[in-house]
Amino acid sequence: MKYLVTGVAGFIGSRVAERLCGAGHEVVGIDNLNDYYDVSLKQDRLNKLDGEALFTFKQLDLSDRDGMAQLFADGQFERVIHLGAQAGVRYSITNPFAYADSNLVGTLCVLEGCRHNKVEHLVYASSSSTYGLNKKMPFATSDSVDHPVSFYAATKKANEMMAHSYSHLYGLPTTGLRFFTVYGPWGRPDMAPMLFASAISADKPIKVFNHGDMSRDFTYIDDIVAGVLLCADKVPQPDPSWTVEEGSPATSSAPYRIYNIGNGSPVRLMDFIAELERALGKTAEKIMMPMQDGDVQATWADTEDLFKSVGYKPKVGISEGVKSFADWYLNYYF
Repeated sequence: MKYLVTGVAGFIGSRVAERLCGAGHEVVGIDNLNDYYDVSLKQDRLNKLDGEALFTFKQLDLSDRDGMAQLFADGQFERVIHLGAQAGVRYSITNPFAYADSNLVGTLCVLEGCRHNKVEHLVYASSSSTYGLNKKMPFATSDSVDHPVSFYAATKKANEMMAHSYSHLYGLPTTGLRFFTVYGPWGRPDMAPMLFASAISADKPIKVFNHGDMSRDFTYIDDIVAGVLLCADKVPQPDPSWTVEEGSPATSSAPYRIYNIGNGSPVRLMDFIAELERALGKTAEKIMMPMQDGDVQATWADTEDLFKSVGYKPKVGISEGVKSFADWYLNYYF
């Protein structure tokens, strides 16, 4: 099978490419290697794929219409795993146009490439951030996601709607995955686990938002990647009996599906910090802060439909996952 993986220098994309190549698939990976965070970390992730005969890297921006059209025409990919995006909730408040370019125009370029080149399945990254003001727990794909609290989340909701239009108009099978707080080795420096580990290791205080009254459905990277690959093999089919009035918004009369992909077991932020302190062998000085703009108090994934569809069942608990992350962090940075 020939795959295109966008965002291949990213946290999830690099690991997905590794797993695909290990399974004998041909992979073309693209990334623009922007400087939103340390480019050397992105390059080191790519370096892990050096020497892999089945892997080809191309530096390319998702919003480059001509470049993307040529990539698809030359590649003739059978499946596309679209993980490239401008990430980060808070950065979307200060630089929203970066999200419009990457997440909206970039995703449109991917959809057009799939449409015109007979791609058999597009799997793309959405986000738990789409649940926005939703207070019902756990978050289910049958819930409304019409009230995002950040522009980042709004672009991810838009991606789902864009995908549905292409599934409906052109019969393009699309699967959107709402990721819940991914952590682990090679993680993003702008996310809480890396920010906390960096500060604790340097004997600096950490900022704890909403005075610690937060919880997240922390999901280990290997469980996320396993779910992505299971979904890539499950091409959605139209449901001719589906109606807007009675059907779930996660399904359709078009070949379209949305899934949550998380651990399904939320962890209190203070408990996560305690696990990280144990793994690093240091106690953090904590500065209690109010809630940040665009943030939510809690996330919790209902993954029952993903289990029923592809047998997804996360395996890595928080203690094991945090220790693995901390071991990597100390080895990589020290």
